[in-house]
Amino acid sequence: MEKLEVGSKLKIHCYKHNGRIHRTWNEAIVLDMTDEYLVCGNSKTVVTEKDGTTHKTKEPAIIFFYPKKWFNVFAQFKKQGLFYKCNIATPYLIDEDIIKFIDYDLDLKVFPDGGFRVLDRNEYKYHKKIMKYSEDLDKILQSELSTLIDMKRAEEGPFDKSKIENYYNLFEQIMSKNE
Repeated sequence: MEKLEVGSKLKIHCYKHNGRIHRTWNEAIVLDMTDEYLVCGNSKTVVTEKDGTTHKTKEPAIIFFYPKKWFNVFAQFKKQGLFYKCNIATPYLIDEDIIKFIDYDLDLKVFPDGGFRVLDRNEYKYHKKIMKYSEDLDKILQSELSTLIDMKRAEEGPFDKSKIENYYNLFEQIMSKNE
């Protein structure tokens, strides 16, 4: 891949601990890159599930990936307001033109009113057992979930709505240039 820059198009591949592909997104447009994070945007992109079925995302999303944190954050602009789906996952890496990470089931869902809920604890316990997550890995994942919740409570990083709006405006500018 050529040098990564604002406007570059990438794909996203999500794996499980056993190395199997879980879900892919056909497109993510790079909006910002720092040592701390990579921000992308997408809208109406094709998502392929592990069973091969596909669908298009219904709404635009601004996505934060981290090279040193064990989570990623999808800010979704739905009709009912701004929702967040946060995945506890490995730090990302880019291979060719693909953002790759391993998803560890635990999710934080944040609602437009600011309320939030941890999802998929049972799925996490099940996969921890059958895929043999180590105790060290479990400690990292639990600690990163706490960090993510603290960021949400402080409205830092992707939970700063003005930051999300700025990235969304940039995403719209890039998309209108590409039409």
